[in-house]
Amino acid sequence: MFLKIILNKIFGYIRINVEGFFIERFINKCKANGIFLWGMKREKASILHTNIGIKDYKRIKSISKETKCKTHIERKKGIPFYLNKYKKRKIFAMGLIVIFIIIIISSNFIWNVEIIGNEKIPKDELIKDLKMQGLEVGKLKKNINKNEVINNIRLTRKDISWIGININGTNAKVKIVESDEKPQLVKSDEFCNIIAEKDAIIQKIDSYSGTAMYKEGDLVKKGDILIAGWMEGKYTGIRYVHASGEIKAKTWYSVVEKVNLKETKMEKTGNKETKYEIKLNNFQINFYKTLSKFKNYDTIYERQKLKIFSDFYLPVEITKCNNFETIKTVKNYTPEEAKIVATQKAEEKLNNQINSMENIQNKNINVNETEDYIEVEVIYEVLENIGTEEKIVY
Repeated sequence: MFLKIILNKIFGYIRINVEGFFIERFINKCKANGIFLWGMKREKASILHTNIGIKDYKRIKSISKETKCKTHIERKKGIPFYLNKYKKRKIFAMGLIVIFIIIIISSNFIWNVEIIGNEKIPKDELIKDLKMQGLEVGKLKKNINKNEVINNIRLTRKDISWIGININGTNAKVKIVESDEKPQLVKSDEFCNIIAEKDAIIQKIDSYSGTAMYKEGDLVKKGDILIAGWMEGKYTGIRYVHASGEIKAKTWYSVVEKVNLKETKMEKTGNKETKYEIKLNNFQINFYKTLSKFKNYDTIYERQKLKIFSDFYLPVEITKCNNFETIKTVKNYTPEEAKIVATQKAEEKLNNQINSMENIQNKNINVNETEDYIEVEVIYEVLENIGTEEKIVY
């Protein structure tokens, strides 16, 4: 009996329940026909739980019908059922193997270029320069000469003072330090003039060292020498010095703004739809076939590259397309309202140009009114220091 149980576990068996009023008769019939039952457990008087071999299960149909009992399969056990279960998952298993192979192959390429340290230089511009030097997405890592890329970038770009490249996984991390364009400083022991940085009218000019070339009320142009870096003595003649002094001049800043009396704007309604697309290196798959349900809309894209670990990127990029519905609205201004709006816009731009609001001496507003729009020019009259040092070159 023990051997039969072992064999059935190897070749497969079924746990069934038998329900009826003639359970004992069902058991006796099975024994009489050589059908082996084991692990029998009674539940109440009319239900029997038992194990039976796969081949024998087909034979009990006539017995259950004869004894007026019903049989139901509870579960299937044994190696055949185990193999059949995972046979159905072979596609899944094959998929895992393919993904694993792709990951191994992908690990030899660069799938992301990360730029760190750029504030003034656009990222797209740096990506283009790196590509020209041989560092780009899809490039074999072994074919990238980091030192050569670094040297060529430093030679071609004067706005980068330092660059470093570190490749981890499939990510190329490029760190840069931008060079500061500092004005040429004149040392205290060097001879220099003080020149005008912009056009202005002199309000005050006191020379501490050197010779003042203009007086209060004079109009000067950008580049004119305000205080010359030389002095002439009765007995010493002409001698060169490091010019210094206090200069205050009147300058002007102006901005023109135009506002239409009838202005059309596109405003968001609050309705939104989201669509997705996948980019496999240079191959793009859209998960939407129809156009947007909105007649007018603005689209904002959110792109995310897939990665397994922090520096192990895959050649897969998911793009989230957010469409925001917009409607056309018309705003009508009175001439006075348009003047106020235009003036505010102009003043906002001017305030960003002025270092200190305390330096503003006067404000003038010129208005040009037509049937369709109001044009406003705002002029700031500013008192400021316009002098800068310029080294005397012999």
